[in-house]
Amino acid sequence: MSDIEEIKQIIADVERGFNTNDAALMNKHLAPDAAVVNVVGARLAGLAEIMASSEQGLAGPLRDQYARYVVRDVRFVRPDVALAYKEAYAITADGGPIDSDHTMCALYVLVKDDGRWLITARQNTLVPR
Repeated sequence: MSDIEEIKQIIADVERGFNTNDAALMNKHLAPDAAVVNVVGARLAGLAEIMASSEQGLAGPLRDQYARYVVRDVRFVRPDVALAYKEAYAITADGGPIDSDHTMCALYVLVKDDGRWLITARQNTLVPR
């Protein structure tokens, strides 16, 4: 599998974790010291803090929300550092589209460590309507 395919699979795991309310799967590829800025602008640092926030969100306000992620670009800053840009589209529980335009975009910073890509940072941004 190529590096780009691996990165796309990581983002697919994040999507599947979100859609199934599985915080462990959603965060499976985070580095232990990862930093995330969520869609409301809160900065979360470290896997424990990110997991706690994910579990709370997926059990609460995000419980009945679903998304389809589309990776639009992967760029390599160095062979072991990648930037991945994704768009998220709101969908129904059975995968049908709710909106034709994306509702969120995200920038991932990934680092290849010991042969494995890890998310070291992610910035989520809501798209104004």
